[in-house]
Amino acid sequence: MTKLLGLDIGTTGVRCVAIDDRGDLVADASEEYPLYTPQPGWSEQRPEDWWEASRRVIASVAARAGRAVSGIGLAGQMHGAVFLDHKDAVIRPALLWNDQRTEAQCQAITERVGARRLTEITGNPALTGFQAPKILWLRDEEPTAYERVATVLLPKDYIRLKLTGEKATDASDASGTLLLDLKARTWSSEILQSLDIPAHWLPQVHESPERTGEATNEIATDLGLPRNIPVAAGAGDNAAAAVGNGIVRDGLASCSIGTSGVLFAHSDAIATDPSGRVHAFCHAVPNRYHLMGVTLAAGGSLRWWRDLVGKGDYEELSALAEQTPPGAEGLVFLPYLTGERTPHLDPRARGAFVGLTSRHGLGHLTRAVMEGVAYSLRDALEIIVALGADPEQIRVTGGGGRSPFWRQLLADVLGRPVVRTTADEGPAYGAALLAGVAAGVFGSIAEACAGISLRPEVCEPTTDRRILYDEYYAIYRDLYPATRSAMHDLSDLARPRD
Repeated sequence: MTKLLGLDIGTTGVRCVAIDDRGDLVADASEEYPLYTPQPGWSEQRPEDWWEASRRVIASVAARAGRAVSGIGLAGQMHGAVFLDHKDAVIRPALLWNDQRTEAQCQAITERVGARRLTEITGNPALTGFQAPKILWLRDEEPTAYERVATVLLPKDYIRLKLTGEKATDASDASGTLLLDLKARTWSSEILQSLDIPAHWLPQVHESPERTGEATNEIATDLGLPRNIPVAAGAGDNAAAAVGNGIVRDGLASCSIGTSGVLFAHSDAIATDPSGRVHAFCHAVPNRYHLMGVTLAAGGSLRWWRDLVGKGDYEELSALAEQTPPGAEGLVFLPYLTGERTPHLDPRARGAFVGLTSRHGLGHLTRAVMEGVAYSLRDALEIIVALGADPEQIRVTGGGGRSPFWRQLLADVLGRPVVRTTADEGPAYGAALLAGVAAGVFGSIAEACAGISLRPEVCEPTTDRRILYDEYYAIYRDLYPATRSAMHDLSDLARPRD
């Protein structure tokens, strides 16, 4: 039986899965790598770490999958900037999706292209996490490094280069660069010229299930793979996860809680938010699109809280939260630990507990953290519904999706049934399905997703809790505008001084 590999280059680590042509998991492996924060608001990783970890997990999975591997698909964290010289050597650590150093460059992009024109072409405003402002930051702040640049890649596409020797990307991941013409699904010459970014620095854009070369003979031998194995274009992590969850038609949405939190809704046509509060991106499904809202610190907020209080077990924290009444007895958490994207587009937003009293204990604060993340995802849902996409069901994935408590919390706050797929393997699973299309195992993405099944347990919204959370959510929405000025002042005070 043929096997398909999917590789996901995440923020905390890399994950590789092997599935068979029925979609069943055959083998999996994962490995973590460091995240560097050399200054407040900065977020970097070494692409070399991604590759070394990828080599090890691919070899591990290949050893268990046997010699019947027919294709590899790639997924990865979006928006990052990998700068390479003319010999394809890494020039400096990659700037990641949650890096906030490029506020000035975003303003410059908006001025050069025009706010309205930028949204018309790319579907999005200039945001600090995107790739284009990172390129301008390198030019402004590290000119010596900038002079060496010959290629700029997204994270997963650096792994493709190491696997195949090819420089390529896909439309879904390229949507997050702020350099793609969303309608044409290729690089925008108008934006590249406005920003003086050479077009030859960027890889060719493909649709997600297309072939983008083959693993080289040397790499295949090194990793224990068959020769001439095709590598699919793949997708950004959220689009790949959506494929793995079957979010390939209207009426469905997915919610992923990893380091970030993402609400993802399929759209057959482009539907952009003029203010850019939610993203309009290309889908991994050819010629289709999606709307996506992003909370920068979703699972990241709970991880921060776990590390802060010295509790190594998420289940223990969830149990404490579950024993606490809904609303945490008047306590609200703003999850803006690394700034915020949806809906505020504010790199200087800051986290906060509001409503603290001497009565509140560890369970209350933990529940407030989890509820704050759910409120932030509701912010995204409210905008997506207003744009015409009204999902009847939400399929949850990521680490948070494995928690029964968090699934019920999402159902109550979002007001939609929440379900899980049987194969809950995230972006790596969707990447493997895309590999199946590239290898000819499946005739289309729809065929690849036909075998996706749902688990029997469904979390339906609970009426009384939903009503209560509506009241808390209204307060939550008021807190950002009420505290924005203080957040910005505190952010300014925290900046390094000469």
